[in-house]
Amino acid sequence: MTGYTVKRTEKIKTFGFFNVNKPSGLVSSTVVNKLKWLTGVPCGHMGTLDPLASGVLPVGVGNATRLFDYFLEKEKEYIAEFTFGVDSDTLDSTGNLVYGGHVPDETQISSVLPSFFGDIMQVPPKYSAKNINGRRGYDLARAGIDFELPPKKVHIYGMELLGKSTEKENTYRVKIRCGGGTYIHSLARDIAAALDTKAVMSSLCRTQSGCFLLPEAIDFSVLESDPSVAALEELIIPTERVLPFDDLLLTERQSEKLYNGQRVAVDEEDGLYKIYRDGEFYGVAEVVNGQAKAKTKLC
Repeated sequence: MTGYTVKRTEKIKTFGFFNVNKPSGLVSSTVVNKLKWLTGVPCGHMGTLDPLASGVLPVGVGNATRLFDYFLEKEKEYIAEFTFGVDSDTLDSTGNLVYGGHVPDETQISSVLPSFFGDIMQVPPKYSAKNINGRRGYDLARAGIDFELPPKKVHIYGMELLGKSTEKENTYRVKIRCGGGTYIHSLARDIAAALDTKAVMSSLCRTQSGCFLLPEAIDFSVLESDPSVAALEELIIPTERVLPFDDLLLTERQSEKLYNGQRVAVDEEDGLYKIYRDGEFYGVAEVVNGQAKAKTKLC
């Protein structure tokens, strides 16, 4: 859905976030391009979902994209399906499948899941967007170039085996709560390796990304119906609602100094705070040693 030939003359005036339920089979950039066309302003997504994956895709609209760095440590939840007794170059069911290895039972899988809780070192899939000397991992892998990716630290809050799939052979459903940057493909590989076998990720749905929840997400079909700008503004989540910071209360004199780039003395503890100007959300301030300074401005 790129290359729209008819431009909209009206632009959205309310900046914030759309919580979109991306369907499987669609690339994340398609959702972003659709929203760019619908809103008439720049948009960007937080946390790419592979084409195979579905679920929560938060999309920032306009100046809200300046806040992405504040969501890097957000907790995520996935429902994944792992198919055992098979391997692939992509670590999922879309790659070149090679069958072999035993299929564990529920008791065996459940027994190894706790060993992955907490901080773990994880090697990303070669078919990923990781940058290697200026090139994406998936480009090098598709070109047949051999390379190694260093392990990275990720955090797993917990995993729960939900049972065996009734639709796919040798497949189990797992609920995963993890920090940002976790590769679910790699978890399939590593859990299987702990059981001395092979596995691929055969399905994935992101049910939560920080404060964005799947039950509250907009189905992509709503966007495909080309809603009006007025209808879109009813669906957008105001920027200040997604930030887990307290408000920084300032006098008019303090506010003017802060808006002009100066530090002001405050009584609040060190940390990040939401700041307002003339009743409108203005951005994020940081307090350090009793001194507040605007950190990210949205206007």
